[in-house]
Amino acid sequence: MGIIQVNNIKLYAYHGCLEEEAKIGSWYRVAVEVKADLKKSAKTDNLKDTVDYVHLNLIVKEEMAIRSKLLEDVAQRILDRFFKEIPLINKAKIEVSKINPPIGGNVEEVVIILTKKR
Repeated sequence: MGIIQVNNIKLYAYHGCLEEEAKIGSWYRVAVEVKADLKKSAKTDNLKDTVDYVHLNLIVKEEMAIRSKLLEDVAQRILDRFFKEIPLINKAKIEVSKINPPIGGNVEEVVIILTKKR
């Protein structure tokens, strides 16, 4: 088993329950960790034998562009697409961070973390 991480994906998106969040948007940071059998790709040196992190990043960007009220919703959609589109993945973890959330205090970020196993 091996681990592939894609960390600190920075995106501007429009998630949140407040109407202002839908109009103004804010910055988000996403981190992805997937577990897969990487023995074959370690031997073949062939991209088709591994989890392509370009594909992971594309899924994150596409799903983050679709507005959700809750970070849980967008995180779950990302995980669902990982498992649908990349059969090599056995387990995945995603962290979606909202930077400077509008919650009436000096808060650097809020983070939702979800995991999924095949």
